[in-house]
Amino acid sequence: MQTLTIPTILLDSAISEDLKQIARKVMALERITPEEGILLYEKGELGYLGALANFVRENKNGNNVYFNRNFHVEPTNLCVFDCKFCSYSRMLKQTDGNWEMSEEEILDKVRSYDGKPITEVHIVGGVHPKMGLMYFANLIKKIKELRPDVHVKAFTAVELEYMCRKAKVSYEEGLRILKEHGQDSLPGGGAEIFDEVIRKQICEDKCTAIEWLEIHETAHKLGMPSNATILYGHVETYAHRIDHMNRLRILQDKTKGFNTFIPLKFRNKDNQMSHIAEVSLIEDLRNYAVSRIFLDNFAHLKAYWPMIGRSTAQLSLAFGVDDIDGTIDDSTKIYTMAGAEEQKPTLTTQELVDLIKQVNRTPVERDTLYNHI
Repeated sequence: MQTLTIPTILLDSAISEDLKQIARKVMALERITPEEGILLYEKGELGYLGALANFVRENKNGNNVYFNRNFHVEPTNLCVFDCKFCSYSRMLKQTDGNWEMSEEEILDKVRSYDGKPITEVHIVGGVHPKMGLMYFANLIKKIKELRPDVHVKAFTAVELEYMCRKAKVSYEEGLRILKEHGQDSLPGGGAEIFDEVIRKQICEDKCTAIEWLEIHETAHKLGMPSNATILYGHVETYAHRIDHMNRLRILQDKTKGFNTFIPLKFRNKDNQMSHIAEVSLIEDLRNYAVSRIFLDNFAHLKAYWPMIGRSTAQLSLAFGVDDIDGTIDDSTKIYTMAGAEEQKPTLTTQELVDLIKQVNRTPVERDTLYNHI
């Protein structure tokens, strides 16, 4: 652990005593309480939050910024669930704007990366009743036969809950089957906001917070690490955000199975919540900072650059973020359909390196589990 100096802004006489006390705890590597987390949101100004989050970030990861070489497979956007914030999915009866890839089309996409140094394939999509547990288990097996070296990160807890329920197996049995067929880890999607009242408003018909956490805990017990997310900037309060992160922090204490935390910004284009304004860039940066300060047992904080754009991703590196995801290769539509800045999300490895170096950080290529490449 490196020796870090106290940011001068934290000694400013204009900073209130309660915020100074939080800063003292954080710099002593002590855990802050949920009440203190809410106070950071309510009273912490951007400069203060950035300085404190950067202290945490550099204590954990130095000057490094991580990225990987990855691509996404989104087998379908047809979905049995009706999430109010989703611009991506189509109901099964809809005929416009939907797609459903065949197994061969998916394998052809994997084959298109033959000879390329890709380290990860990320598989998520709509929840389609025809694409069940064994369909995906056999698909993963075939992907591994094509690229045994590639890490398969697949299926949100929402997809897994439905798969297991339809197959009439426990979460443990379903995840064990997927692991035996070659799945390596889980992404963090589907978490949204854990608060049950908010969840009822925005995604009532899909898996509950309890089920999401149970699926990830089960995966960790089986040796399958995962990521975690939050969907922020819609109808939730600061207390809801902290409650969400606190539930993740408690599970991470128990399993130590989460690789990274990824705040995802609500986008309001072409969905049932389009009447809700998106939060500002300032709020994005504040949210990254508070997330980094509060989640003391998460090694990494990721800004998903296709969602927030390249310039904001660069700014986030001063507010606790140490990972900006990967090359993507224009292989995801989830955020482009919701109005994200990046409408053709692809960056070469050199472009990612340049993006990081432009803000005086050190680019580090990683694999999915943060081993340096």
